[in-house]
Amino acid sequence: MAIALSHRVKRIKPSPTLAVTARAAKLRAEGKDVIGLGAGEPDFDTPPHIAEAGIEAIKGGFTRYTNVDGTPELKDAIIAKFQRDNGLSYTRPQILVSSGAKHTIFNLMMALLDPGDEVVIPGPYWVSYPDMALLADGVPVFINAGASQGYKITPAQLEAAVTPKTRLFILNSPSNPTGAAYTRKELEALGAVLARHPRVMIGTDDMYEHIWWGPEPFCSLVTACPSLYDRTVTINGVSKSYAMTGWRIGYCGGPAELVTAMATVQGQSTSNPTSISQKAATVALAGNQACVAEMNKAFKERHDFIVRGLNSLRGVSCLPGFGTFYAFANVERAMANLGLADDNAFAERLITEALVAVVPGSGFGAPGHMRLSFACSMATLEKALERMRKVLGSA
Repeated sequence: MAIALSHRVKRIKPSPTLAVTARAAKLRAEGKDVIGLGAGEPDFDTPPHIAEAGIEAIKGGFTRYTNVDGTPELKDAIIAKFQRDNGLSYTRPQILVSSGAKHTIFNLMMALLDPGDEVVIPGPYWVSYPDMALLADGVPVFINAGASQGYKITPAQLEAAVTPKTRLFILNSPSNPTGAAYTRKELEALGAVLARHPRVMIGTDDMYEHIWWGPEPFCSLVTACPSLYDRTVTINGVSKSYAMTGWRIGYCGGPAELVTAMATVQGQSTSNPTSISQKAATVALAGNQACVAEMNKAFKERHDFIVRGLNSLRGVSCLPGFGTFYAFANVERAMANLGLADDNAFAERLITEALVAVVPGSGFGAPGHMRLSFACSMATLEKALERMRKVLGSA
């Protein structure tokens, strides 16, 4: 019997990044030596002092429900982090801890959007933003920023995209998938536009804040534009910076009324984040940060290597990023050289002939591109480039 699914779920599609990871895993199970460059997951183990905090939580019996919105001690560590790193002051009612930053963003959209409300999303964008907006009955509105402008939108583009129906603006800097990041001056210019539209709320996804090598220090939107404080939810998490993807802890600071509503949504869906993970996240945020700097150094070395290597391939061009562990390459000329119709066919050619799994750029709103994660060893990246060169040739 065919099951009639909801119109809501029919609007969305599976995550292309997860699909690529699953495809690579399937081929490996068949005995093929596939190099997976799809998943955004650090290859480092969780630092020992953080992992030990989780072990001690289990041994100490901290395995029961916590407050839906997070433990007081983790909230205090988050408050201290925001003050220390971003110069932002929050109180406990303004903090929500969720099961990953993706969950935080989902809660934000569910708490804020009514049917027909528009969500302005700069592209290239993280694959889940549009589908989460659709699940919340919102309407994604895209602003396209290509390589010619460094994959960053302009104030004029933002002004043109805002309408009376605009309810939320999402900003991700440094960006998944491009690694592009906004300077303080650029954020101030975008903030000046947003200041003219008081109905528009703002969500800043700062997940890659500490995976950073830009020419100036990282700056969050509200740090650059304090006047937007009462309209902005600043989102972060421990997954990337501390190699804690599986621990599933994200968090945010924002207006108390909105954060309380987000906690209500969470209370009727997942309830509290994992108690054990909250203990570990508290230690991660409040403890010695040397481990973050060590991992960041490795990511920067890999970034330089992979960008240089991609630009040495025939028909491929890749701009350097300021952070994250992704390279976003234009492959339009390579597609033409191979006689391929689109980036999906290009990715298929790479996985079948080179045994290298990448994510097609169309999943990020940028056809003719591919995203590669360099959150893997240098040896793996060397092997991947060698394989791709056999298919594409040298520049």
